[in-house]
Amino acid sequence: MRFLLLSFILLTALQAKLLINPFEALHAVYGDDVKIEKKNVLLTIAKAEVVYKQAKMKKGSKIFRTFKVIKDDKVIAYAILISRPVRTKDAAILYMISPKGVIESVEVIAFNEPPEFTPSRQYINQFKGKTGQDTLRVGKDIPTVTGATMGARNVTDGARLALAVFDMLFKEQ
Repeated sequence: MRFLLLSFILLTALQAKLLINPFEALHAVYGDDVKIEKKNVLLTIAKAEVVYKQAKMKKGSKIFRTFKVIKDDKVIAYAILISRPVRTKDAAILYMISPKGVIESVEVIAFNEPPEFTPSRQYINQFKGKTGQDTLRVGKDIPTVTGATMGARNVTDGARLALAVFDMLFKEQ
């Protein structure tokens, strides 16, 4: 029953227009010879509070879809799919993070708002190399995007959230 509820919530959250499959995005970055393990994670209330506090965000979903990217029996990356509303419809963004906690790549997986609200590749690429130690605030260390502020804020807030989830679930001890 719990699995069905979790699946329903994730499927509902990902109703946005699919632009690329998360597995395709991961293979595009890490190669076709990697193994990818997908896992849906339900955080406890206490863990969710820690994650959202670290991300400096209002509390939201406790459910996250995560991926482990494995090559030669070694984890080479983690990915966290963050689905959040931009205006009225959800966008799903995949944050690919090294085992050291550094964002390696970001991919827009699904976006159901008008295309002009979609952050550009140039905007998304500025997240490469960012960690949980970076501020990641629109208008501070992340520039605003004229006419697409909501989409830009969504990607930026999602990066903080993905890094906080990474710290909670995967950060090397």
